[in-house]
Amino acid sequence: MKDLIIASNNAGKIKEYKEILEPYGFNVVSQSEAGINIEVEETGTTFEENAHLKAYAIYELTHKNVISDDSGLEVEALNNEPGIYSARYKGIETADERNDYIINALKRKRNRKAKFNCVICFIDETGHEEMFKGIWNGVIAKEKSGTNGFGYDPIFISEDGNGKTTASYPLEFKEKYSHRAKATKLLMKYLENSDISKKCKKS
Repeated sequence: MKDLIIASNNAGKIKEYKEILEPYGFNVVSQSEAGINIEVEETGTTFEENAHLKAYAIYELTHKNVISDDSGLEVEALNNEPGIYSARYKGIETADERNDYIINALKRKRNRKAKFNCVICFIDETGHEEMFKGIWNGVIAKEKSGTNGFGYDPIFISEDGNGKTTASYPLEFKEKYSHRAKATKLLMKYLENSDISKKCKKS
């Protein structure tokens, strides 16, 4: 098995990637488990650029297989904000306060369309890079609801949510339908059709 480093130390994200990618012959580790202690500045202007920046920084140090992702919410009536600034929108500290801000900003708006984006950047040990994008369409709720998930889940009603916010469903719902799930499925399809995982299983 060959190491595949996730450019993150998020325990939930690492667990999810382990379950998905270890069957392909990878030993999935977080960047801290790989002995890397850096914080990559997200200076890109798109999800793709930020995903690349994080993955390439780790690849340059290790020359091993690396995955990173960048994701965020875009609200159509707010000029597609918060976008790449979803985790630090308007300098607001907590997710709960960010959700309140968006609900208030849409009070007099008819258009409540929104979408989650996720871009996964995969760089193999030769330096070859691939990008995989998932989009989850929906609308912004008029009030917060639900206690599952995180971030903007309490205000996002997805196209397959039957009028309920993502946070109103068990986490399995998000793992099946979300923007990250869609991007990950494209990554899995790529691995299935390439010889990368075959080489990993042999080594």
